[in-house]
Amino acid sequence: MDYIKILIQAVIQGLTEFLPVSSSGHLSVAQHFMDIGEESVTVSIFLHMGTLLAVIIAFREAVWGMVREFFLTIADIFTGKFSWKNMNGDRRMMFMVMLGTLVLIPAVFFKDYFTVPALDNDIIFEGCAFIFTAVLLFMADACVKGIKQPKDMKTTDALIVGLFQVIALFPGVSRSGSTITAGLFCGFSRKTAVTFSFMLGIPAILGASLLEIRELVQTPEETAINWFMLAIGAVVAMLVGLLAIKLVKWLIKKEKFKIFAIYTVTLGIACIVWGLFENITGITFTF
Repeated sequence: MDYIKILIQAVIQGLTEFLPVSSSGHLSVAQHFMDIGEESVTVSIFLHMGTLLAVIIAFREAVWGMVREFFLTIADIFTGKFSWKNMNGDRRMMFMVMLGTLVLIPAVFFKDYFTVPALDNDIIFEGCAFIFTAVLLFMADACVKGIKQPKDMKTTDALIVGLFQVIALFPGVSRSGSTITAGLFCGFSRKTAVTFSFMLGIPAILGASLLEIRELVQTPEETAINWFMLAIGAVVAMLVGLLAIKLVKWLIKKEKFKIFAIYTVTLGIACIVWGLFENITGITFTF
């Protein structure tokens, strides 16, 4: 795999991990046309690490707040001061992220059901998933403005958003789009919906990377790994990801998700039409 292909995937990952258009779907379609096979696992690990760093940097205050509250919570438990009802926003956010992440754990045992569509050399499924994402984004734009802040979040809110994150494991379904939309459904303010979506993404991205590392160790690639090239890809994914996060924050305030809804429904239709063409003619174009 050459530098150009790595850079293309890094830009796609950095943009689409945070924009509500599905990174897995875009990478799956890009790798389909670039005819990338075994190397995709190693590349995916590095690109995910890059976007993980982007989230931590962009939301460093919220991340630090939850880390601080984690240790303060332990201290309060041992001193008898802990109270579920009287938690500040950072502490409640921390617990809600934990609950939302727990919903993902059962999905690990059915990982193949989510990953097969990305490996089947067909982009029809991704097309349908893009259209599903578009429907969610249209609904997000039409959602009534909520007022819930982190301190107002409830257990049911975390579980609902967590379930939407499970659905987003399918390639073509946007994780950020799904979880932000779910947060808006739960009555979150737009800022809270975005923050919780990205905080929930940290353990999700980290967990996905660890699973990919395990898969890589179990089935090592025969080709030599260019670590420098992969490191460049990770840095590019991080930098592009930081820009994408800023764009999402601005778009959610301006209620402009409809732009991505139009984009994903168009892309979905194009993928379905192209996939049908490939299946009927047996012709596959790669570069």
